Amino acid sequence: MSISQPKKPQYLKLINPPDLQMRSIAYSLDTLIPGLYIWLGALKIRIGGSLPEESYPGTIHSPIGIALVFPGYRIYSTYQGSYDP
Repeated sequence: MSISQPKKPQYLKLINPPDLQMRSIAYSLDTLIPGLYIWLGALKIRIGGSLPEESYPGTIHSPIGIALVFPGYRIYSTYQGSYDP
């Protein structure tokens, strides 16, 4: 007999929006989706980009940064680290 983990209710996704915002920025930068991304501690701004896939574990390991991704896979970013957790 196996015990499966219950699925997370949708409302729990809204409890920690900064994590979702930072994952969205990391996902968008990792996949080079055009947009403007700014993260300054608790302030996170994403113009363009995309929401991350549910299984995407990536994150940005810097509390402050700015990135600009243009169509054609051109990226200009202050962040030079890894998106791995």
